[in-house]
Amino acid sequence: MSGEVDPVTLEVLRNACVAVAEEMNATLVRTSYSPNIKDRRDCSCALFDLTEEGAEMISQAENIPVHLGAMPYSVAAAIEAFPPAELEDGDAVLLNDPFHGGAHLPDMTLVTPVFVDDELVAVAANRAHHADVGGGRAGSVAADSTEIYQEGLRVPPVKLYEGGDPVEDVFDLLLTNVRTPDERRGDFRAQRAANRTAVERVREVVERHGLDTVRAATTEIKAYAERRMRAEIDALPDGTVAFEDHLDDDGQGHEDLRIAVAVTVDGDELVVDFAGTSDQVAGAINAPLAVTASATYYAVRCVTDPDVPPNAGTYRPIDIRTPEGSIVDARPPAAVVGGNLEVSQRVTDTLLGAFGTEAPERSVAAAQGTMNSVTFGGTDRAGEPFAFYETIGGGYGGRAGADGMDGVHAHMSNTLNTPAEVLETVYPLRVCRYAYRPDSGGAGEFRGGLGLRRDIEVLTDDVAFSLLADRRRHRPYGIAGGDAGAAGEDRLDRDGESGPIPGKSTHDLDAGDVVRIRTPGGGGYGDPADRDPDAVYRDLRLGKLSASRAREMYGIDPDGQ
Repeated sequence: MSGEVDPVTLEVLRNACVAVAEEMNATLVRTSYSPNIKDRRDCSCALFDLTEEGAEMISQAENIPVHLGAMPYSVAAAIEAFPPAELEDGDAVLLNDPFHGGAHLPDMTLVTPVFVDDELVAVAANRAHHADVGGGRAGSVAADSTEIYQEGLRVPPVKLYEGGDPVEDVFDLLLTNVRTPDERRGDFRAQRAANRTAVERVREVVERHGLDTVRAATTEIKAYAERRMRAEIDALPDGTVAFEDHLDDDGQGHEDLRIAVAVTVDGDELVVDFAGTSDQVAGAINAPLAVTASATYYAVRCVTDPDVPPNAGTYRPIDIRTPEGSIVDARPPAAVVGGNLEVSQRVTDTLLGAFGTEAPERSVAAAQGTMNSVTFGGTDRAGEPFAFYETIGGGYGGRAGADGMDGVHAHMSNTLNTPAEVLETVYPLRVCRYAYRPDSGGAGEFRGGLGLRRDIEVLTDDVAFSLLADRRRHRPYGIAGGDAGAAGEDRLDRDGESGPIPGKSTHDLDAGDVVRIRTPGGGGYGDPADRDPDAVYRDLRLGKLSASRAREMYGIDPDGQ
């Protein structure tokens, strides 16, 4: 340690920085307007300090992994556009451009400088998924987009607030281009309130401990995290392991999109190379580098020590190499809305598969591997426009010592669901069924988690619906002898008939139409023959496993017990 901060004070300040980020998030959730933020909690918050290298993350709330690993790219873009000398107290910089620090257009990031006695000492940032940011389809998550211009309003770093006052011209531009302007304005205000919470709390911390002590502590917090991560990497065997997995398609005729990775451990450093990954495609399944980096950081933390404090120091030993113009490092004008949702999940699966090749006890079988994004939009029965967006959970992968969790938002998502009561109150929609999918978890000594079935009925005419999902053909893999989880399935009921629909498709719906989403299960871990019979009988009693599957996969006859 540097010697400037004693260990007790250092730990107090480390936890204070985390508390600032968590309180930011609580403010954002409490004050937001949209169910997507206040109920699903599709938002994230982080705190940064300022160094000669720029703004570096020092703490984050436990929110959405795909947001948090990418957040430093957004903050760097904001600081590049508005250097510290051009910022003043009360400013807030907004951006969502995926090719300039963002991830996909619905994720709006707000960056706020923190001044103490006229000196810039920190930066607060939060990212929130807005339920509509314009574009060709309500909800701005369209499976049929082929270039970013179709996906919504693209915002480079621009001041949304200046000196504490809203920049009305910018607000007017933003709100004129969306379908639900009142909700958007409310969510922007909530984002500002979250960052102002950080401003107040950081000032209190500096007042209590002194600026020199706080700066020394934030420097050491990052150095401490780096030392711990290097120690974790150094404990891994040197060498290279490779793995590849596939996305089903891009919705535009390109199938079996490969994500290839080679992970090399060299002492206390890690190289993650995506050479061999498919080139970017016409459909919306492309990811900017920030998304790929986010998934990489998350997967590495999963297989090392998740308790290492996540900050800039944690990621210094990790070298990410991507082929430019690929689905993991797309170039404009690529459509990218699904990269944040689907490529991030498959990058995670691929990396966990690589680590699980030689050390399955460190890893986990594949989770559902998709966010199952659904959007509904149109005009409700009162004549008001609406735009609804949500992701749907599925099965988590089995791992050494434990079954996969059932019906959760796995890995890069980590949101909640939209409660049926909220969905039916706010939107002209009805949840007809919401349940686990029996038998969908991959068999194993520790089975994969179950997927979900969510059936939604439309209650008004002329509703635009988009589904952006994956793992409908390529099932979530098992490891250490476990079986793959069940693939997802999707159907549309209309005029008394029911038929399958593609996992990436758009539809025009009318009152009475029902969309039936069945999400994938997680892969299993270990040989199914080694499963504890009591666990099999428990799943039978709970309706999570059928008698026929118990016989087929585990050799247990429920009728003969």
